[in-house]
Amino acid sequence: MTPVAIWTLWWVWGLGAVALLVLEVFAPGFLFLGFGVGAAVVAGLLGLGLGFDNPAILALIFAVVSMAAWFAMRSIFGVRQGQVKVWDKDINDDV
Repeated sequence: MTPVAIWTLWWVWGLGAVALLVLEVFAPGFLFLGFGVGAAVVAGLLGLGLGFDNPAILALIFAVVSMAAWFAMRSIFGVRQGQVKVWDKDINDDV
């Protein structure tokens, strides 16, 4: 029996997805949500038994899905107006 790499187990990716989604609750702003979606997709693919044995391929799928999820959330939810304060005048300009 050959040893199984921990990165090829579906429940490891599922646990990572749950951890990232819980972290998103504590740090809102869609910071960890894209990564959680990416980990959940990889866990789902491994759970279906598609047999990705190469951790590099799993990391690539995770990265691509995470980026796609982030761009999708960015286009759906958008950037809030007034989120960044732009200063037109410096306090030292009056001197």
